[in-house]
Amino acid sequence: MQKQGLELKQTQRLSPLQIQTIKLIELPVQELEQKIRAELEDNPVLDDDPDPDSSKNEDEENPRDVSIDAMKDSDGDIPAYRFKVNNWGKDPRPEYNTFSVKESFTQSLREQLGYRNLSDRQKQIGEFIIGSLDTDGYLRRDIESLVDDMAFRAGMEVTEDEVEDVLAVIQEFEPAGVGARDLRECLLLQLWAEEQTPDVEAAERILEEQFAEFSNRHFQKIMSRLGLDEDGLKAAIARITRLNPAPGGQIDDSYSDQAQQIVPDFMLSEEDGELSFTMPRFRIPEVRVNPQYAEMLTSGKNSSNRAEKEAATFVRQKLDSAKWFVEALRQRQNTLQKTMQAILDFQHDYFLDGDEAHLKPMVLKDIAEKTGFDISTISRVVNSKYIETHFGIFPLKYFFSEGMENKEGDEVSTRELKKALQECVDAEDKKKPLTDEQLVEEMGKRGYKVARRTIAKYRGQLGIPLARWRKQL
Repeated sequence: MQKQGLELKQTQRLSPLQIQTIKLIELPVQELEQKIRAELEDNPVLDDDPDPDSSKNEDEENPRDVSIDAMKDSDGDIPAYRFKVNNWGKDPRPEYNTFSVKESFTQSLREQLGYRNLSDRQKQIGEFIIGSLDTDGYLRRDIESLVDDMAFRAGMEVTEDEVEDVLAVIQEFEPAGVGARDLRECLLLQLWAEEQTPDVEAAERILEEQFAEFSNRHFQKIMSRLGLDEDGLKAAIARITRLNPAPGGQIDDSYSDQAQQIVPDFMLSEEDGELSFTMPRFRIPEVRVNPQYAEMLTSGKNSSNRAEKEAATFVRQKLDSAKWFVEALRQRQNTLQKTMQAILDFQHDYFLDGDEAHLKPMVLKDIAEKTGFDISTISRVVNSKYIETHFGIFPLKYFFSEGMENKEGDEVSTRELKKALQECVDAEDKKKPLTDEQLVEEMGKRGYKVARRTIAKYRGQLGIPLARWRKQL
């Protein structure tokens, strides 16, 4: 038997101001300026031209929250007015401090594909192959599967030979090694692109004929079978070890699919052990209502003319939109400042000298508790924001990491552990590299209690190969 009834649920709906603020918080500084310019173009009520009849006064230095009703004069009309966001520079055109983020891996390959003299059909196949590469630049799928996928997903009937031919073209692209189907092919592609010196040719023979022995470090077998002496083998192996096993990692996809200039959102200053930060000065336009719209609202309000009433309604909507936008800018400024200050306080010792050993474990929740903001708000602030310090430019995400305890019971960051692990590997005897179990012991001597599986995890994240791959003659 079905029952019917009423259920009362309490839901929270975001106001237009809250929605606007959330969107602005997510934007890095350059995109924020673009957003402001777009808003000025979209909302005719907003005006960034300085008001020649206004002089700077105390109210401008300390702007207050203003409602539409509060804007009315004693007659109930809204005069021309202006309001602005404080704490921002008014440079007509700032000089940004910028640094480049590399173009995306996929974008680079597509551009190279466009430069080749290929038919439209071959370019379509090339686009599909490029889209099938993994983040390391490898084609991990067999040709037969690609042919089937192109038939089902792209509606193209192609042969395996056609795919092979276009793949061969892509394997000539930069970075060398891209489009390989396994490590051996990746390394060989890079060697084939080099000048064919004796040591390069020896390295090619090792990979082509003795790859299994090379992988297992059976150096005596390699020398015997290929007729190499020890010096020749060392030179060949030196060539191989300088190759990049993950060519896709040379081009960074982490922040954008397009080449771009990054403007630091914060600039750190240190003086006599005191830390402070500023936000780059760029123009936040002084915003005011264009007098003609105020007049339109005043005259249309009491008018019996339908067109004038509709115009007055339009202006009121734009007035509300303008108020929300400027208030959202003010709230964004406040949120970013409080969040950055909390990060600065939490990681004070690190920001003094940039020593990773001083970087404390810190998660979003830590900063949320310090600021009183939601974790989701902190996440939005941290995303795609950068700070310029006296020891480099860093994304805010860099300062967040999980932690674990050392032998003294003090919490240390995973970044500090990785640094210690890298130092252990750098200091090892390359003829007898340390196994993961031995690395656990070495880390223990340094005061870090770490499990073997954790060593394996961090070693992989640092790009450190297994001990047998690190062995040298």
